[in-house]
Amino acid sequence: MTRKYFGTDGIRGTVGLAPITPDFVLSLAHAVGRVLRRTEDRPTVLIGKDTRISGYMLESALESGFNSAGVDVVLLGPLPTPGVAYLTRAQRASLGVVISASHNPYPDNGIKFFSAQGTKLPDEWEQEVEATLQQPPVWADSASLGKARRLDDAAGRYIEFCKSTFAHNLTLRGLRIVVDAANGAAYHIAPKVFHELGAEVIAIGCTPDGLNINHEVGATHPEALVRAVRANHADYGIALDGDADRVQIVDASGRLYNGDELLYLMVSERLARDEHVPGVVGTLMTNMAIEEALLRRGVKFVRAKVGDRYVLEELQNQRWLLGGESSGHLLALDCHTTGDGLISALQVLQACVRSEKTLGQLMADVRLFPQVLLNVRLKPGQDWRANTLLAEATQAVQAELGANGRVLVRASGTEPLLRVMVEARDADQATRCAERLAEAAREG
Repeated sequence: MTRKYFGTDGIRGTVGLAPITPDFVLSLAHAVGRVLRRTEDRPTVLIGKDTRISGYMLESALESGFNSAGVDVVLLGPLPTPGVAYLTRAQRASLGVVISASHNPYPDNGIKFFSAQGTKLPDEWEQEVEATLQQPPVWADSASLGKARRLDDAAGRYIEFCKSTFAHNLTLRGLRIVVDAANGAAYHIAPKVFHELGAEVIAIGCTPDGLNINHEVGATHPEALVRAVRANHADYGIALDGDADRVQIVDASGRLYNGDELLYLMVSERLARDEHVPGVVGTLMTNMAIEEALLRRGVKFVRAKVGDRYVLEELQNQRWLLGGESSGHLLALDCHTTGDGLISALQVLQACVRSEKTLGQLMADVRLFPQVLLNVRLKPGQDWRANTLLAEATQAVQAELGANGRVLVRASGTEPLLRVMVEARDADQATRCAERLAEAAREG
């Protein structure tokens, strides 16, 4: 069964346009509630959100939809996506719900779900929800309606959880760290985590107004972090995205480290502690240099489809613990059940503190291959797979690169974009080939 509403990370779109409208979201919550009640008499769901102004409206719609199906609701307020996943598990709730469009601009929003174990739900569950959406509603009688309450200390509980993943015999004391929360869900949490572990914290992107989430700050706009690190002579800079499940890190020189490099550092730290790391899961986007570096150290490497849910599925299949994406979605299943920008940052800082080395020193032996990523906006209903011009150009570029590079053309799972990636040992060649493919995508 093909999913109509669910994408790679829940349901996402522009607020006010289907499906991100209050009537649909109410129906969605009602359908999810009915699915839950097929296996549980009195389910409880947790609802967290980021800082978008539309979160108020969608939160109310979700609350009503769940209550109408006989499901109790616990409101968490603004909280990072991984914080909702953690509390769902810690509170023994039936389901966690996040209102967020992650790194998208404020006019967008979305809904995503976590299981009782704090993990993403399988395709089969999403298909059951979509099938239930097509059925007439079955309203609970008055005596069976759900109730709602607020968990007032949600942020504090999550802060303590994040801190618990940092080695107890280490401290961040003596470090000056710029923390950029993208004016998003971690604005009131991220600075406290690093401060309470001993760091001197300089906060940017921590003054949300409902309209400025991800606007020229955060992991998708790291230029602000680079400027702040240099201006404040900081040791490190940490940028999260709007829902704080991805991270980018900058060192004292202003050099930006992406998710591929941070994943390698997390692996290196465990190897330095003589922990066995049997393998790592990356994606089709992961830089070839990381794969080669891991293999040199005896660590297997497997590529999953792009999307942290697919990385998690492959980790579970392999029974491994570490994986991630170039974008900064990183998974350390010995710390958390899902990707967490704050915990990932703490794992990287732990590597630096424990080794008494900088990020540059730890990455000295790894040089990323030049990788060019271009976005081509798709027209409504456009089938890029039917573009023969693009298919021919892709085949020609792959033949030109041979064993010295890779081509990846894929549709975004969250935006109407075609993502064209070319990786090669030669930077000029990568740029030239990527532009050739993007042009073919536009013309076809």
